[in-house]
Amino acid sequence: MEGKIIGLAIGKPKEMPVGKKRSMMTGIVKQPVEKAMLTQYGFVDDGQYDLAHHGGVDRTVCIYPAEHYERWNEQFGIELPPAAFGENLTVTGMLEKDVCIGDVFRIGQSIIQVTEARNPCATIGKRNDLSELFKEVRNTGYTGYLCRTIEVGEICLGDTVECIERPDDLVTVAYCHENILHGYGTEEEMIRILEVEALAERYRFDVETRLINLAMVNEK
Repeated sequence: MEGKIIGLAIGKPKEMPVGKKRSMMTGIVKQPVEKAMLTQYGFVDDGQYDLAHHGGVDRTVCIYPAEHYERWNEQFGIELPPAAFGENLTVTGMLEKDVCIGDVFRIGQSIIQVTEARNPCATIGKRNDLSELFKEVRNTGYTGYLCRTIEVGEICLGDTVECIERPDDLVTVAYCHENILHGYGTEEEMIRILEVEALAERYRFDVETRLINLAMVNEK
């Protein structure tokens, strides 16, 4: 698998208008750049506001497939801005149905590993002043995914994204959404996800909690 970065964006948390009279602090608004330095904690000059649900060493890079932009623009009759979903990297050729948890990618001087299927939040709709967008992103599973830093280094707009390692257990981002985000997973399917060694700790906790709840329901 090989992709290409057609969008690179970073940004610190700041106040974002919501409607005509309100505002909120968020890190979702990011600005396009030509290059950025990736560290083990994320990009320099990038950050998140709600650290209870975003960021951390398992979530240093957010990736969103560029192909989805055409769908949303056509469906809603709009022209979404760059990094409309708060992603750092907008990439071609790397859809959720093809990318696996544990995939390792070389980008420029850096190496990253996919750790979890992104669980979208309502801030996506607020960022684009379109509440229905968040609902559709969630329903379709076109959410993008999160990665950890394996090797630090500079990433540039236009860089190739090369898959250099793939785990034996091919659990795709889409598979995670089918069984976790959309709540359809059986015990066997959730255990399969938990067996992926590269899985982010926070995501692992959420799946384990769901598995426990399912077991309790089955006992009744």
